[in-house]
This record gives sequence, C-alpha cells and structure tokens, in this order.
Amino acid sequence: MPIEWTPNLSVGVSLIDDQHKILFERANQLFEAGKERRAKEYISTMFDFLDEYTKQHFGDEEAYMEEIGYPQIEAQKRAHAHFINELARLKSEYEKSGGNALVIINANKFVVDWITNHIRTMDRKIGEYVQTL
Repeated sequence: MPIEWTPNLSVGVSLIDDQHKILFERANQLFEAGKERRAKEYISTMFDFLDEYTKQHFGDEEAYMEEIGYPQIEAQKRAHAHFINELARLKSEYEKSGGNALVIINANKFVVDWITNHIRTMDRKIGEYVQTL
C-alpha cells in the first residue's frame, strides 16, 4: 500500500525527517514496482537500496542520539537491527519465490507499517527529548 508523508510524522529534527521522507518515497516505488510486475532486477535494486539506505539512516540517527545523550538509544538500536534483519528475510523470500508480486506487496506493507509505527512510537520521542535540551 502506498503511503504519503504527512507533517504528523515529523520528528522535528531535519536530518531525520528528510531521511524518513526518502524512505517513504522508496517504499512507494517498491510498491508500484510490485503492483506493475516490473522486472525482478528492478525490484531487487529497490530492495538493495532500502537495505543500504536504512543502514545509513539508522547509523545517522544513532550517531545523533549518541551526540545528544538520548536515554533510549539501546531500544532504538534493537528496533533498527530487527528491521534490517526482517528486510533481508523479505528480500530472500522474494528471490526464492521467483519474483512473486504478492511477496513484494507484503514486503511493502511491512516496510510502511514498520516505519510509520517506529516514527510514531519511538522516533518522535527523540524530537521530544531534543525540546528538553
């Protein structure tokens, strides 16, 4: 399912918000590729991008949390590691399925649901913490 970035998903930290917007954009592209049954290579490229970009984003986010002394950083790191592992599992499942579009739709749902939920329940607390500094 496609998702649109809305201001209520803002953390209030430009670096984090800008990277989240890119993740939403790419998740939508992954959804469209699956829906339109585009070439397996394209979808694999999208999975690779999401894998690399989430690792970069999580690294940047974790460095920022270290910098500000964010007290819930360990919970964030565990959540980030879970996402990376789940994304790798979904990519492997897609490749083993021979390019099943349903797997892509399920992967997209996972990515969108996880990112949205993570922003609302965890990342927004970073912005709230920054306001107390």
